[in-house]
Amino acid sequence: MENNFKMVAKTLYGFEELLAKELLNLGARDVKIGVRNVSFVGDKGFMYKANLGLRTAIKILKPIKTFKVFGEQDLYEKVKSMPWEDYLKSDGSLAIDATVHSNVFTHSKYIALKSKDAIVDRFRENSGERPNVDLRFPDIKINVHIDKQLCTISLDSSGESLHRRGYKIATNIAPINEVLAAGLIMLSGWDGQSDFMDPMCGSGTILIEAAMIACNIPPNLLRKEFAFERWQDWDVDLFEAIEESLLKKTRDFHHKMYGFDKSPSAVRKAIDNIKNAHLEEFISVKHEDFFKTQKGGEEHLHMVFNPPYGERLDLDMETFYGDIGNTLKRNYPGTEAWFITSNLDALKHVGLRPSRKIKLFNAKLEARLVKYEIYAGSRKASKN
Repeated sequence: MENNFKMVAKTLYGFEELLAKELLNLGARDVKIGVRNVSFVGDKGFMYKANLGLRTAIKILKPIKTFKVFGEQDLYEKVKSMPWEDYLKSDGSLAIDATVHSNVFTHSKYIALKSKDAIVDRFRENSGERPNVDLRFPDIKINVHIDKQLCTISLDSSGESLHRRGYKIATNIAPINEVLAAGLIMLSGWDGQSDFMDPMCGSGTILIEAAMIACNIPPNLLRKEFAFERWQDWDVDLFEAIEESLLKKTRDFHHKMYGFDKSPSAVRKAIDNIKNAHLEEFISVKHEDFFKTQKGGEEHLHMVFNPPYGERLDLDMETFYGDIGNTLKRNYPGTEAWFITSNLDALKHVGLRPSRKIKLFNAKLEARLVKYEIYAGSRKASKN
């Protein structure tokens, strides 16, 4: 196809293969896995589709220029020589963020400032006018990435991070990032073909992401804005056609999806967020202490949750994690339970052998996503 260009989708550590698979399923070409990113090729409509439909992407960048840089003045001259009037009006607004992995350049904020000066000076010299800096709602958001001496200038098509889906109006202490929640659910193999539960649901993020996966609802439908909507080539008709084509692929869910939390305020927030996401017909949330509950019925249960790590809550973590193991073992036969934690010492007190451990990061905390298979009866009997 004509008008295809390279893009880069940024993601969290450990989600690169999930994101590559998502991109292939959406129809991307030339998909290549990097570290915390996946590059791919598509056209403008596919860029819109990627922003609307990817669950594990944080940003979609459109690289427009790559060159080698040998110093600050060199960077300034090369950025200034680019045809910025193709992307921005002289009375428009811009914002720049920079990431730097280099011995020559060590300060990302200074690199962003130098790049801004170059762009502004080009406009001032050519037209006598200059664009303004607007960090909140710029006409274009520019990403400067320097790796050693290689500099890539990209347009940020997403704007705010794509984890901000638009449904979360209320949060608790230590809410889980929506992209992290979606990735955990996808790594757990959830396919919408069984009951699903989050026993410590907080403000409902895991339940909402699981429902959107089960029903194949695009995750970013409720966002108020993407950065590309302010670009000079914004095509609202194309965007609405892409949105409609994604909505046609939604599907029904025929199982139960529910969550517990022992905090009444968390339950209220979860209910508000679920309603805001228009998913109340699929998800129910109750004020319950997981350790006093048991599984209802014989159906297979898929469980994904984010228990406290002891970072912000004052708990005896060894006892708490021991109670998780005991509750699963005694009260939840026929359950596949997954949870993420950065408290690797407390994890040893669960008292069950995990069948999988996946290294991830929750913000800057190194964490493990662990899987426990709770069989009905003895494991040997269930295998036979």
